[in-house]
Amino acid sequence: MSSPAIVFPTHSLAEAARAIVAAGRYFGERDMVPATSGNFSMRLDEHRAAITRSGVDKGELVEADILEAQIEGPLPRNSSAETPLHLAVYRACPQVGAVLHTHSTAATLLSLRHEKAGAVVFEGYEMQKAISGQTTHEAALALPVFPNSQDIPALAEEIAGTGAFEGPARGFLLAGHGLYAWGATMAEARRHVVAYEFLLNCELEKLRFRP
Repeated sequence: MSSPAIVFPTHSLAEAARAIVAAGRYFGERDMVPATSGNFSMRLDEHRAAITRSGVDKGELVEADILEAQIEGPLPRNSSAETPLHLAVYRACPQVGAVLHTHSTAATLLSLRHEKAGAVVFEGYEMQKAISGQTTHEAALALPVFPNSQDIPALAEEIAGTGAFEGPARGFLLAGHGLYAWGATMAEARRHVVAYEFLLNCELEKLRFRP
C-alpha cells in the first residue's frame, strides 16, 4: 500500500515574516536569543523557506529582515550563516514547517557538559509530553548533542547522516551554541522550544544541588 502524498503548506513570504518576527519577539523577551544569536525559519512551500538574515537582534526583527531561500538551491545573500542547517531539516523532513534556534544560558552550558555523552537525557518530567510523539513521562527522552563547527554545510551533512533530523527528539543541541527544534507548524516548533528550555533549566537547577 503506497504512502499518502505529502501536502505541503503554502504561505506567502509576508505571512511567514510576520510569524517569524512574532517568534523573535517572544524569545527575545525571555532572553533566549541574546545579542544577534539565534535564527528562525518557516517553510513557504515544497521548494522555499523564509529565514532570518544575518547580524540582527532577533528580538527586534522587522519583516524586511526575513529572506526567501530555496530549500535545494543557493543561499540568499545576507542570510544567517546557519541557514544550511535549517534547509537540511526541511530536506530530510517534508512534514516540518518551521525550525527555531535559540541560544539560552541553560542550552549553552548543558550542551557543553553533555557533549561527550552525545545527548541530554530527560526522565520523569511531565513536560516531556509537550514534545510531539512523547506520550509518557516514564520513558527517557534523549536530546542529541553535536560538536559545534564553523563549517555549517559540513555540519548539516554530518547531522543528517546520523538520522537526527528524523528522530523522535524533534531537535538537537550544538555544543556551546544552543538549541535547534522544529515542528509541523510554527506553533508546534515554538512549543517544542519552550518545553526543551524548561527541561534544560530544570536540569541546570539540579546541578546546583547535586553537582
